Amino acid sequence: QLQLVESGGGLVQPGGSLRLSCAASGSIFSINAMGWFRQTLGKRRELVATITSGGSTNYANYVQGRFTISRDNAKNTVNLQINSLEPEDTAVYYCNAASTCGGYWGKGTLVTVSS
Repeated sequence: QLQLVESGGGLVQPGGSLRLSCAASGSIFSINAMGWFRQTLGKRRELVATITSGGSTNYANYVQGRFTISRDNAKNTVNLQINSLEPEDTAVYYCNAASTCGGYWGKGTLVTVSS
């Protein structure tokens, strides 16, 4: 079993920055890759970025260089740095872990971009 807990969401003005963090606990040895997804009301959950245990990253096309995913294997955390936030980035951001035991999700953290 894996537990994922996100933090770092909140209200930010357009053009601002946020750093989201996801702490993993439990069967962390089984994790192959971690990532961030986001979901807005009435829409499907969509990929933001992923990172493998080896550090290979993958980003959604819409990220356009504004998002950076990083991983601290020693602390069992994955972070998402978001710069130049836009109102369209408003969503619940979910942490995901792909492990040998299956996929796991955190409960999400809300990011609201508004002036």
